[in-house]
Formats: sequence, structure tokens, C-alpha cells
Amino acid sequence: MRETYLISLAVSQSIFFLLLPIWLRLTAYLHPVVIAVVWICVTALTAFLLSLWKKQVMMVPQKLFYACLILYTISLLILLFVRPDSGGNSYNLVPFDTISYYLSGQVSPIIAVYNLAANIGLFVPYGIYLKSRAASKRKTIAYSVSVIALVEISQLLTNRGSLDIDDLMLNVLGIFTGFAFYPIFSKAVYLKRN
Repeated sequence: MRETYLISLAVSQSIFFLLLPIWLRLTAYLHPVVIAVVWICVTALTAFLLSLWKKQVMMVPQKLFYACLILYTISLLILLFVRPDSGGNSYNLVPFDTISYYLSGQVSPIIAVYNLAANIGLFVPYGIYLKSRAASKRKTIAYSVSVIALVEISQLLTNRGSLDIDDLMLNVLGIFTGFAFYPIFSKAVYLKRN
């Protein structure tokens, strides 16, 4: 198992540093903490995929998983509320309007891909968390929509971003992706109760 961790670390860091020029371009639009968030995601995803491929289960203490999720949440809040161009005081209540804009080619492809993929992918861990806590689909929907709507409204009210129905839809999709993905996740990661 130790060999898997070392290989995972070497592969993930190689991927991260090979793509560093792309990650650095994101800092023109987002807080530099985006580099840390991307690093966490690349490292965790590589470890997960390698464990899954080698059919090995990583034993992760539940408290460590929760501590990492808290740090991850703080990083996301920084990304959401502290950015060079806040885009504040705007809102979109028309479903698929922002998504269509990103897919139209009017924006740099890296920004379009990052925005759409991040709005889904960055919320997958919360779906995994909710499923690990045995939350029902109904509770997951209620919790997800409520918390994400609160964040979207807070961005508008604090002038630190925009309220966007598409963000809400993509974020909830990310949570449900994590929720649905949990059975695969649990094949490679065991959250050990302390």
C-alpha cells in the first residue's frame, strides 16, 4: 500500500507541475488559492484512481476526512468571496443562460471549461460526504439547494460575485454526482471511524 501512495504522489505532482502554466492563468481571474484547490483535487483524484485501479482500499480516518473537507470548504469560500474581479451586483435567473454563454465561444476556453467543470466538480466531495452520513436524497436536495442558494445570495449582497441560477444548478449537480459516485468511492476509500 505504501508503494501505491508513493506512486500516486509522484504521478499527481508530475501532472500538477506539467499543467502549472494552465493553473497559473486561472489566477488572473481568481484568487491565487485556486492553485492550492487544484493541487488538492489533482492529488486526491490521482490517489483515488490509482487505488481503484490496483484494487486497494485506502483507510482514511473519518476525522481526517472531515478536517480535510473543512479546509477544502474554507478554500472554496476564499475562491467565491475573494477574487480580483468580483463581478458583483449582477444576477442571472434565466436557466442555462450562463452555461450557453460559456459554450458560445465568447470566453477564453480555459475560463469556460474551468467555470463549468469547477461548478460541478468542486462540489462532488460534498455529495460523497452527505452519502457517507447516510443522508436521504430528499435531505440532500434540501440541504444542497439551501446552502448553495445562501452562498449565491451572499455573493450578490456582499458585492463579491453574482447570483446565478446556473451556478446553483451546476453545484447541485456536482453534489448529486458525488452522492451517486459514493459506491465507487467506497471501493477505494474506507472512512474509518475513530
